[in-house]
Amino acid sequence: MAKMAASMVESGEDAFRKIFKFYKRRNPPPDFSNVIDFSRGVPSDQVVPAILDPDGVSDGEAARVGLLPVRDWRAFGLQGYPGFMFICNPFLRGSKPFWVRQCLKVYPQKPNTCNLDMHMSPSDTEDIWDKSVLSLTSSPSGKTRAKTLLEKLRWVTLGYHYNWDTKTYSASHYTPFPVDLHTLAFQITSACGFPGFNAEAGILNYYRSDSSLGIHVDESELDHSPPLLSFSFGNSAIFLLGSTRRQDPPTAMYMHCGDVMVMSGQSRLFYHAVPRIVGPPQGHPAFDMESCRPASSLHNHSVVEPLSEQDWAMCSRYIHSSRVNVTVRQVLGPGQSFSLKD
Repeated sequence: MAKMAASMVESGEDAFRKIFKFYKRRNPPPDFSNVIDFSRGVPSDQVVPAILDPDGVSDGEAARVGLLPVRDWRAFGLQGYPGFMFICNPFLRGSKPFWVRQCLKVYPQKPNTCNLDMHMSPSDTEDIWDKSVLSLTSSPSGKTRAKTLLEKLRWVTLGYHYNWDTKTYSASHYTPFPVDLHTLAFQITSACGFPGFNAEAGILNYYRSDSSLGIHVDESELDHSPPLLSFSFGNSAIFLLGSTRRQDPPTAMYMHCGDVMVMSGQSRLFYHAVPRIVGPPQGHPAFDMESCRPASSLHNHSVVEPLSEQDWAMCSRYIHSSRVNVTVRQVLGPGQSFSLKD
């Protein structure tokens, strides 16, 4: 990746943007041979094993939120990216549909905020799932029809709601953070060496096949010492991770369905972006009908619940050609609070 990047970028250029445009290009399509694929387990000088804390999360606690025992997780780091951790699909067989259903049906509900609220009345965006289900589940695939509200969804905010104009959070714009997602984030961070993580804000991004996410740094949180978590569901994506300078070329990697990234330490404030959504690895559908089928038997007192046949049909129809990404953040550090002007 470094050799390819060096040949593309001259000194003084915005290296990150140049590589972003390279992977976003449609015609001719880019060369993906330098994109790191953690799921393949191919030896690399850049990819190193990451250390987890199996004692930080019991098998029962992991299973309760649909996760494999921590000892079975495949976790990696990258040379030159302190604090970055990549976990290849740590989810139990059959648990991902629940989390996809939450992202599509539950989390967009009021009082949470979504992009549709910017130009529609609250009553029109109150039941996005119910207003979309008939069209999505009954229309033949490929047939031309009007987009449903669910297909028009681009983002949802949770907890402390991110203000896209001011790029800030405030005490006045807050709704209770989902307990199930908080529990999932708590178990992941505990296994990664961050006990006590408090999920206070979330941003869900909904990607279609032609979507992308621009170059940015997540720095609006008041405390940057807790990690940032990123969950990926559905189609795969090319993720670019750079440094604190846009002149430095980023490293490209795949994020597949179920993959989790943890950004902490120095990497917490590194530039990153998603230039392209791509199909799943050959032989692995975006929403594998066998491995992602609703679980018939789940752990006692599980957060994860089986899906109804209708919900399963809706989720699989949507996610077949889409991607959902969930980022979870802790906004405030110990003893911190928003100023009165916030």
